[in-house]
Amino acid sequence: MGDMSNSDFYAKNQRNEGNHAAGFGCSVMELRSLMELRGTEAVVKLQEDYGGVEGLCKRLKTSPTEGLAGAQTDLDKRKELYGKNLIPPKKPKTFLQLVWEALQDVTLIILEIAALISLGLSFYHPPGGTGGESCGAAAGGVEDEGEADAGWIEGAAILLSVVCVVLVTAFNDWSKEKQFRGLQSRIEQEQKFQVVRGSQVIQLPVADIVVGDIAQIKYGDLLPADGVLIQGNDLKIDESSLTGESDHVRKAADKDPMLLSGTHVMEGSGRMVVTAVGVNSQTGIIFTLLGAGSEEEEKTEKKDCSHPPIHPIATIATDGAAGINAPGSASLINGKMQDPNMESNQIKVKKPDGAAAMEMQPLKSAEGGEADEKERKRVSVPKKEKSVLQGKLTKLAVQIGKAGLLMSAITVIILVLFFAIDNFVMQKRPWLPECTPIYIQYFVKFFIIGVTVLVVAVPEGLPLAVTISLAYSVKKMMKDNNLVRHLDACETMGNATAICSDKTGTLTTNRMTAVQCYVGDVHYKEIPDPGALPPKSLELLINAISLNSAYTTKILPPDKEGGLPKQVGNKTECGLLGLVLDLKRDYQPIRNQIPEEKLYKVYTFNSVRKSMSTVIKLPDGSFRMYSKGASEIVLKKCSHVLNEVGEARVFRPRDKDEMVKKVIEPMACDGLRTICVGYRDFPGDPEPNWDDENNILSDLTAICVVGIEDPVRPEVPDAIQKCQRAGITVRMVTGDNINTARAIAIKCGIIHPGEDFLCIDGKEFNRRIRNEKGEVEQERIDKVWPKLRVLARSSPTDKHTLVKGIIDSTMVDQRQVVAVTGDGTNDGPALKKADVGFAMGIAGTDVAKEASDIILTDDNFSSIVKAVMWGRNVYDSISKFLQFQLTVNVVAVIVAFTGACITQDSPLKAVQMLWVNLIMDTFASLALATEPPTESLLKRKPYGRNKPLISSTMTKNILGHGVYQLIIIFTLLFAGEQIFDIDSGRNAPLHSPPSEHYTIIFNTFVMMQLFNEINARKIHGERNVFDGIFRNPIFCSIVFGTFAMQIVIVQFGGKPFSCQPLDLEKWMWCVFLGLGELVWGQVIASIPNARLRFLRRAGQLTQKDECPEEDVNEENEEIDHAERELRRGQILWFRGLNRIQTQIEVVNTFKSGTSFQGAGALRRQSSTTSQTQDVTNVSSPSHVSLSNALSSPTSTTAATAPPTTGQC
Repeated sequence: MGDMSNSDFYAKNQRNEGNHAAGFGCSVMELRSLMELRGTEAVVKLQEDYGGVEGLCKRLKTSPTEGLAGAQTDLDKRKELYGKNLIPPKKPKTFLQLVWEALQDVTLIILEIAALISLGLSFYHPPGGTGGESCGAAAGGVEDEGEADAGWIEGAAILLSVVCVVLVTAFNDWSKEKQFRGLQSRIEQEQKFQVVRGSQVIQLPVADIVVGDIAQIKYGDLLPADGVLIQGNDLKIDESSLTGESDHVRKAADKDPMLLSGTHVMEGSGRMVVTAVGVNSQTGIIFTLLGAGSEEEEKTEKKDCSHPPIHPIATIATDGAAGINAPGSASLINGKMQDPNMESNQIKVKKPDGAAAMEMQPLKSAEGGEADEKERKRVSVPKKEKSVLQGKLTKLAVQIGKAGLLMSAITVIILVLFFAIDNFVMQKRPWLPECTPIYIQYFVKFFIIGVTVLVVAVPEGLPLAVTISLAYSVKKMMKDNNLVRHLDACETMGNATAICSDKTGTLTTNRMTAVQCYVGDVHYKEIPDPGALPPKSLELLINAISLNSAYTTKILPPDKEGGLPKQVGNKTECGLLGLVLDLKRDYQPIRNQIPEEKLYKVYTFNSVRKSMSTVIKLPDGSFRMYSKGASEIVLKKCSHVLNEVGEARVFRPRDKDEMVKKVIEPMACDGLRTICVGYRDFPGDPEPNWDDENNILSDLTAICVVGIEDPVRPEVPDAIQKCQRAGITVRMVTGDNINTARAIAIKCGIIHPGEDFLCIDGKEFNRRIRNEKGEVEQERIDKVWPKLRVLARSSPTDKHTLVKGIIDSTMVDQRQVVAVTGDGTNDGPALKKADVGFAMGIAGTDVAKEASDIILTDDNFSSIVKAVMWGRNVYDSISKFLQFQLTVNVVAVIVAFTGACITQDSPLKAVQMLWVNLIMDTFASLALATEPPTESLLKRKPYGRNKPLISSTMTKNILGHGVYQLIIIFTLLFAGEQIFDIDSGRNAPLHSPPSEHYTIIFNTFVMMQLFNEINARKIHGERNVFDGIFRNPIFCSIVFGTFAMQIVIVQFGGKPFSCQPLDLEKWMWCVFLGLGELVWGQVIASIPNARLRFLRRAGQLTQKDECPEEDVNEENEEIDHAERELRRGQILWFRGLNRIQTQIEVVNTFKSGTSFQGAGALRRQSSTTSQTQDVTNVSSPSHVSLSNALSSPTSTTAATAPPTTGQC
């Protein structure tokens, strides 16, 4: 769909104005103006003009309960009349625009100008042909007319190669853009929404929603269209994307029923009738106003726009798509603009970086004042610093560029001076006017040589290599279930040092099943027979579960025979509904009896309440409230409990404690999530004040406690072990209770018994990190996070605080790079703050996906490990490319420079240099950037932010290969004519024909690059450079392709490429010298880095860092459990002995009165540390201490215990 311009739109809508005849009672414009109202004004307008929501539904020919019939003709008619739910995308850049952009490159422009001058001059012939002699050496050696005429070829060839480079660059950009659009559309197709059609609830792609549809909305949804609320429970919407108000707005059918596209449901659930879609929705209006036009157009449009612009919807944006959902700031009052800063803010939406504009600031209150406005503007700068790699590369490219510029300037100056001195000083020739063009031609030639040196020196292939590598990785990561939304996230992931993961759904399968329950004073270890339970309790339990859960949650028959039943909706509720089915009952009839609209009041689940309650009106006019939630929270509110016959008995605090110890903790220690179900009856008269939540949600009667199992995904323990081997700490952050969390963490391998780690809950975490005033202090966080492995019962703020604390920490020398997984709406801030945010593709809410960088399409933790592997691979690919690139650069620049200074002419001609540039930049970046990752990438520690891009091994390789190539080339340059017995190509005059001598040099140079490209495949000093070479078909085809092209150029390139065809023998020599590269590579690999002291500084790496720490850890890992037990015994024994010894020593010292000194010092030190450690263990019960000392290399006691053996 192309972009429709504004005028089109209004014209089209005007036509529709009178279109009531089409059979619907409202026109587009009427609905549009209705959606601009808010609050009571909207309610009044609905009542007066439409007769309430029911009246509106009638006019739109839809039923509030059954939805549209879903007949295709009807749907098509609606789409035609009210539009489709699509916002036309901005037109992509055309290929020509991309070509124009590629032409803006400075070095290319300089080359083009030089080539044009050279072309112009080559057509100029000095008058009267006599001047030749008097101009001396300058004109000498032009053999015949034919050769002189060929002077234009060089200029033309340079222009042609520039065109090649430009086309290749433009094509790369174009395919990248295309990939992004594909990704974008895939993300959009994946966004589905629940709609009622023909009284069935179905999932529809957002684009298929039409006006008149009845949509079901629930917590975490991103609303896909504008609508009017029909019925809602406790609905709160975050409209900050439209109004900039950070406070959540309460919506109710009788107070404020207007729901707008692009806003987020933060709490509750409900149903709405869709009134505007696509370009007619509030968000669409803004998009139309933004249009595809330039910013100037936007300004003028905004001045005369008839509809107040608000902020755009977010269809989940990739980097490529313009940034969306800028922190909004237009407060709308009566549909009038209330915002002086709107204009500048609006333009801001067009930030090219999705991340920048999609910042959401849940933690900032925005009152809409001007000062606040400025503040917010400052905040919406791009969310992340440059990715590690980009930062390093930019720095490197600038440095190389400067060096190249210097070299090329010196080259030109030397050539010009040499020529001038030789001609005008040594041979004392006068400057004759008729010779001027010839001299200028020389100067242009020198200039071209200089520019060529610059072109070869500047690695413009770097950005290309990064782009190709990232784009390739992103494409492949799709297969590994990683949908990357921001390109740099992929590479940042390779540097990750910490992963904070959710438990439910990521580490576990997210298939909840009730496996234990406690009913009527009996703890059943497996689900009992319904006959065994007191009938009263059973009845209450079945009703409580069936009614007090979202009606969208269901258990459907399995897709294929013998499969597991399909769970739809909230998984914990599915577990409870499963319990109902296990008790041989059905929840559907009960729900049919009391449909959703008859529920009197619903307190939906949120992260503060941690419980959900539903009130129903009983036939006798009284009320009953069913409640369910986290067991320790709901039990606190219970004053009674049902006994073995189903009667309520008083539930005293002592009983509660006993229940926690006997029932809840054992369940939690089995890794079960415990849910308590309760109820409370209220009199019908007087009706309770339902808004007084604290009094309503108290004095409950507990019916039962259910233990729900969510098994660990089978592949997770292995994935976590890989992470730990790769130097990445995995932390679990969950809302579950601490015992459940710890049990699951042990099953996953996040914590190992006997290690020194922390397992704490949100309360304890806050107690430790906040000072007396309740402010978070970085020093306090620094004491907690290094040992923290499990954070239970955590609120979203805790998650955000933890992530921020780890990122800002300066304790460790490398800044930590943190990845976070999240699925809930409330995870948004943490996902935003993290270096890489992973959202769950299946269980994740739209809000979470919005804030994330990568979406895990299978919600599986092991996909994160794949992301780490790809990230590290990107980094390595760039390093491989750099190693290759810099070798070529160094050699080509030195050859051109020294050649020019000694022989007044570069041995490698401009066109040849451009060809070399093309192989080494474009082709090599393709070949080396598409190496597939291997498992060995996960066997090393992360590189970290401070490690230089070029390691000492790489420096060694670059210098080593550089030396080899220079020796060969200079030997050929100065002794080639004797070796091959051919004419020397040195000091040839201006338009002389190409010589065999220089062709051999060029050919050998290219051959050496080709074979060095194979060397460049390994950067960690591996021996076997051919390892896995056939797994990368692109690499093979590029190497062979380049070889074939080289043959063509040398044999048939002729004058433009300054090549003379070579015979087979000379070819064999060239290839042989090239092959020498592989042998030489082995020689270099044999030189240990430690010998090359000077490399240390070049790579800024000390020997110590290079020794991998794995060896140390692996030894520890291999100790089996029996040995562990033994060690634990030994350590405790040493501790005991130690203490006795210290005490004896103290007594002795007092007796003798001497000072504390001597042999006991070490022992004393070790025992005091062990004592202090024991004290900390006792004082904080949540600190898991299974003998701190055991097998943990950091623990002091373990370190100091062995020396004491001799002393006892």
